[in-house]
This record gives sequence, C-alpha cells and structure tokens, in this order.
Amino acid sequence: MIRTPLRPLARILKAREKGENPDAIEAENIRLRREDVRDKSRMRAEGRLLVMGAMFALAYGAIGVRMGALAGTVPEEPQSTVVGNPIFGQRADIVDRNGRILATNLDTHALYAHPRDMVDPEQTARELAAIFPELKVDQLVRDFTGTRKFVWIRRQLSPEQMQQVHDIGSPGLVFGPREMRLYPNGAIAAHILGGASYGREGVASAEVIGVAGVERKFDEYLRDPANEGAPLELSIDLTIQAAAEEVLAGGMSIMNAKGAASVLMDVHTGEIISMVSLPDFDPNKRPQVLLTGDQSDSPLFNRAVQGVYELGSTFKIFAVAQAMELGLINPETMINTKGPLQWGKFRIRDFHDYGAQLSATDVIVQSSNIGTARIAMQIGAERQQEFLRSLGFMEATPVELQEAPSGAPLLPRNWSELSTMTISYGHGLSSSPLHLATAYSSLLNGGTRVYPTLLHRENRQTGPRIVRAEISERSRDMLRQVVSRGTASFGEVEGYEVGGKTGTADKPKENGGGYYKDKVIATFASVFPANDPQYVLIVTFDEPSENSGSEPRRTAGWTAVPVAAEMIRRVAPLLGLRPQVDRTEPIGVTLTSN
Repeated sequence: MIRTPLRPLARILKAREKGENPDAIEAENIRLRREDVRDKSRMRAEGRLLVMGAMFALAYGAIGVRMGALAGTVPEEPQSTVVGNPIFGQRADIVDRNGRILATNLDTHALYAHPRDMVDPEQTARELAAIFPELKVDQLVRDFTGTRKFVWIRRQLSPEQMQQVHDIGSPGLVFGPREMRLYPNGAIAAHILGGASYGREGVASAEVIGVAGVERKFDEYLRDPANEGAPLELSIDLTIQAAAEEVLAGGMSIMNAKGAASVLMDVHTGEIISMVSLPDFDPNKRPQVLLTGDQSDSPLFNRAVQGVYELGSTFKIFAVAQAMELGLINPETMINTKGPLQWGKFRIRDFHDYGAQLSATDVIVQSSNIGTARIAMQIGAERQQEFLRSLGFMEATPVELQEAPSGAPLLPRNWSELSTMTISYGHGLSSSPLHLATAYSSLLNGGTRVYPTLLHRENRQTGPRIVRAEISERSRDMLRQVVSRGTASFGEVEGYEVGGKTGTADKPKENGGGYYKDKVIATFASVFPANDPQYVLIVTFDEPSENSGSEPRRTAGWTAVPVAAEMIRRVAPLLGLRPQVDRTEPIGVTLTSN
C-alpha cells in the first residue's frame, strides 16, 4: 500500500514561493485522509447490514414454507424405531352375532421391584404379603436382600391393589403398563372362548396370546395390526347361550348327572347359536390342566366337541333314512322285530317286546333295535360307511376350535356285519354331540350337507346332497311322531312342533372291559319347528339318574328330553320363532239369522 505524505515537498516549496503557510497543506491532507477512512467505514457497515438483512429474509422464508407444508399434511402419531421384534399388546375384541362383547382388553399394570433401591426391604416384603396373600414373606425377603437386581412380583394389578402398593411408599417398587384379557360375562361361553395368557413379557408391555378355544384358533387374526382392531364376530348369541347354560345346569343338578353338553345349530347355515359343556370354568381365572387321571373330569374338557360317546338310538334315523333313499323301504314297510336277533354268540334285544313286526315309522317311534338292525343288514356295511361318511362321522368336525381335532370319532377296527347292525342303533361307533348336531341338520334341512361353524354367516350353505328332499321330509315326520306318540313324549313344547329321537347308551368301562349296568349316556336329538326346520338341538347327559320315583330312571326319555323341552321353551322366542296357536273360534265375521 502506498501512503501519501501529509507534507509533500513539492507543494511546500511552491507555497513558500507564493508566501503561503505550509502548515495549511498538512491540515488539508489530514482532513482528506479522515474523510476517506470515514467513507470506507460507512460502506463496510452498510454491506454488513445488507448481508444480515438477506440472511434474516431467507430464514423467515424457510420457516414460512415449512409451516405451510405442515399445515397441509394429515397428522400422524409419532413412531420410534427399535431394534428387534416389538411386543404387540393390542388384541382385537371378540363379539357375538349381535356385536355384544365376549372378550376385550383392560389397561392395567404389572408390579416389579428393584431391590437395590429399597430403603427397608424386610418391611416392604411384609406389606406386600399383606396385600397379596399368595406371596410368602420369607421368599420376598430373600429376593429383596440377595444379589438380584430385578424381581417380578405381580403380572396384573387391580386399581385398588395398585393404590395399596403406592401407599407402601418404597422407591424400589415399580409399575409397568400392560393390557390384560377380560371376559366380562364370566363363565358364559367359556369353552368356546377358551382363554388367553401372557407370552413374551417386558416391563413396559406384554404379549397376550390365546391358549384355547377360538382365542387360540384365531390368535394370529386377533393380534394382527393389519386388521385395525376389527373384532372377531362369532355365530353364538350371548342371550341364548346364557339361557341354555342356565337350563342345562339346572337339568344336570336335577338329573344328578356327572356332566352335560348341548349344541344349538342353525340347520341351514351350520352356525352354532349356542354350545354348552358342563362343568365349566371362568376364563378370567382359567384352571390348570390335569396332569393325571381322566381329562374328561377336568372343567376344561369340552364335552360338546371333545367328548366322543356312543350316542345310542339317536342313530336309528340315519339307517331308516338311508334305506328309504336307496328304495329298500318306505315309511309303511313292515319290518321283522321278532327277537332276540341272533348273530353268532351275540343277541340283539329290544327294551320292550314290540311283537313280530313294526312299520318302518314305528321302528323309529318305538325305538326298536331289532328292526333297525334288520334294516341295516339290507343296507350293508360298505354303503352304511359311505352314508355316515357323508354326514361327517368319519373325521373330526371342522369347527373353528383348537380342541376340535381331539374329538375324532372312534370307529370299529373291523366293520363287520355285526358292527353294521349295532352302529345302526348307536353302539360300536363313538362321536361327539357336535357330530350329531351336524348330521341331523344335514339330514333334516332338506337333505344337503352343512358344516358346523362358530363364525357368523348370513347365507345358507350349499353342500353336497345327502338325501332327496322328500326323504328329508319323511324323516322329519317320523321324528315328530317320536315326540307326539313315542319315547320322547316329554319333549312337547306348546306352540312349537318338536321332533326328535332319544338315545340311551350304556357307558363303557374305562379299562375296556364291557359296559356299566348303572351308568349311561342319555341324549335327545331334536329339531324345531318340525314342519319347517330351523334349528337342531342336542342335549346329552353323562351318568344321569332321575330319582323321583321308587327306582332310578336313566333313559333319555326321563332325563334329556324334559331338559331339552325346557330349553326350547326358553330359547325359541329369543330366536324370533312365533308360537303356533291353534284357533278354536271362527275367524272374521259370521253371518247368523234370527
């Protein structure tokens, strides 16, 4: 940089020649230099202000653009990214066919401890044991004073228990949020719902998984976030289920039975409107599985699906219907019922002596073993097997329950002619009440196969044809006569035409050594209204005994039939079925003359 001197020599000499003051030149140069410095400083300051202003303008512009973009978007819940598989606690509800809650979720808390943060572990242990009686003080003290850094105390807490723990005031007691599965109706539909428990657990959440029933069968659906919480809609009706359980429990008590089961099914859709197994349980407090003994003694055992029994004379209608379908007989065909019927060393007898012959209709009405066996002999083993297979008696029911595969029928190893005869009247083949309900629905709905389901359906099933429509109608007429003048006379329900068939089968001994003489499986398979079938109802009692008379009465006509009639009386109006009232007075205006 070249600096100009304040007193340039040339100008000083000229000023002296002219007689001017040389100091004025220096003062002028100082002034000019100061003005130059001032101008440069002003330009520098103005430049900085311009840059700062531009930066502020850009910043406010960017903020405005971002605010506009946010205003135009749909709000979303914040999401966090985690490593590993997250625990999904949310589980969809289960509802009945009318949308009423059968199973839902309840927000609750778990309780765990950090022993190292406790001020007085012994006192904390004593106060926790006072709140939760199942906890042992000694064990808690060992856990709290040992080397453990984390201790689970309780998986679920009620609000009252949570407040009591709060009142302890120990910093080492910590609450973790989670959901629990709640069944607000208690034991109603327990065997259908099954129950749920915890899978993977963390301090902040827990995985709720199904352990039995539809909870287990539809576990993936109920836990799938893609369903957006849509409930699982079942075919059962909560009101009808509750009524059926109440009636069956009362009947089980009156008939002194060991257990009982019932199935109410829509004959056209295969929907199970109610299904009961007694004794039952509360899925909110699901009991432990039996580790020894007979599993059928456990309240967890579903007698309607898992219980396979010889269902006795309820099978007779299948033999007669098949014979009519094959053209071997008609309802008026006379059948030889003279007994006993000898086959090798075995003899087939009737409960009463019905004489030398009965019509095919009366074979059903009077429940003749001999008559049914002779009809089965005409059918033959191969054709009988094929017919029973078409009704679903050769495999487990496809109903949507985790336990369904364990209810496969028990078939004879060698399907001999003797097996053909005994199976025709319900001995030698064991099946479940649900099998029987499915078969009766398929036979009596017009003759087309239906498949049992626990899912709500609006439309009729269109399965393969089992028998012609006229054969289905004849079968219904025979079953109606069983109630009106046969072995099921206690099955009459005023206003509703009920048809059905009784079945009383001696109960086999556990070791396979024959049958008990004083223990039976009593079953009544019914259809109503018989003139226009809508529903099939199966009622089964395990070891019933009606003791109002001088001697115990165990047959289905005395045990299962009156209970089924009371159930129909209770549920038919709930199903929307109008009672049929016989009019004894003329309808309209009657013209009379004086």
